[in-house]
Amino acid sequence: MTHSDKGTAARFLALFATDVPLLDVRAPVEFSKGAFPTAQNIPLLDDTERHRVGIRYKDQGQDAAIALGHELVGGDVRAARTAAWIDWYRKNPEGHLYCFRGGLRSRTVQQWLREEGVDIPLVSGGYKAMRRFLLERFQQDINHSRLQLLSGRTGTGKTRVIEQLRQTLDLEGLAHHRGSSFGRRPGDQPAQIDFENALAIGLLRLRDAGDLPLVLEDEGRLIGRCALPLPLQAAMKSAPRIMIEEDLESRVQVTLEDYVLGPVAEYAAFYGAAQAEERLGSELLAGLDRIQRRLGGVRHATLRTALCTALAIQKESGQVEAHRDWIRVLLRDYYDPMYDYMLSKREGATLFSGTRQAVQAFLTAQENG
Repeated sequence: MTHSDKGTAARFLALFATDVPLLDVRAPVEFSKGAFPTAQNIPLLDDTERHRVGIRYKDQGQDAAIALGHELVGGDVRAARTAAWIDWYRKNPEGHLYCFRGGLRSRTVQQWLREEGVDIPLVSGGYKAMRRFLLERFQQDINHSRLQLLSGRTGTGKTRVIEQLRQTLDLEGLAHHRGSSFGRRPGDQPAQIDFENALAIGLLRLRDAGDLPLVLEDEGRLIGRCALPLPLQAAMKSAPRIMIEEDLESRVQVTLEDYVLGPVAEYAAFYGAAQAEERLGSELLAGLDRIQRRLGGVRHATLRTALCTALAIQKESGQVEAHRDWIRVLLRDYYDPMYDYMLSKREGATLFSGTRQAVQAFLTAQENG
């Protein structure tokens, strides 16, 4: 790595490690395909304008494309967009500006703002260079991390333990998904690139802060539709494990809390209190239907009847005990065999096993040295 490359990497590290606000002036369609957690999109060209300029560039060359861009974004349009950029910078005076390659668009915005007395630093290389840095840095950080997997059957409360740790990344939180067929949450999941970017930034911060073991919840290849990056998948396959062991009834209780009771507040915030339980009930039924083929027709029908009965009782009286019946069968007959199979494919040794409380104490002591 040259001195220049090291300097660029250091600047990118500083941007991501300290949550510097970023002004992304790419078109919305570009932003939607991949961006950074602290970025806000206020484009120079909207999607239609970008498309027209691209056609002009292809047909007539760069000068003609630039001329069309100035024609499309002139007068009142330029004034309105400049005002929006200035307003953003006043709220984020430490912010930086970028486009796709740190080229014409970001330099144009920077120049227009300078004419208004505002000087926003430009990120050299733009989105493309920052994205490449994160991919390379993620590979390096994974290679140098002492990874440990927090394992346990469904309902052992792995996420609850993760939430109490410092040296960890909440993979399911970053993916906005609870990690099972019933794991969808209100609102959409992030784009794959957004998930990867957030994961890489989270990891570089942990690596920058110290060299403690990195504890991650044991996940499959996918969390909802977000795929774990290949370097992480490879590292997880052979990482040592910490095992949570809880009896079935304890796991039924945790699943009831995490999938039936707990999400109501999140659904209420998203859909309104009046619709929360009905929306959640519909999603539970949809989750069961998503695994119909793997359950088999008879077992799916039996579980669906039990779930519908539990939802009806809950709606009528507020009582949730009937949910235990379908949860218990689903854990014992579906998720437990699937977990056992997944565990058989792991190669790492078991460092510790015990109840959730014992595992929490073990990991907390490990963090505290």
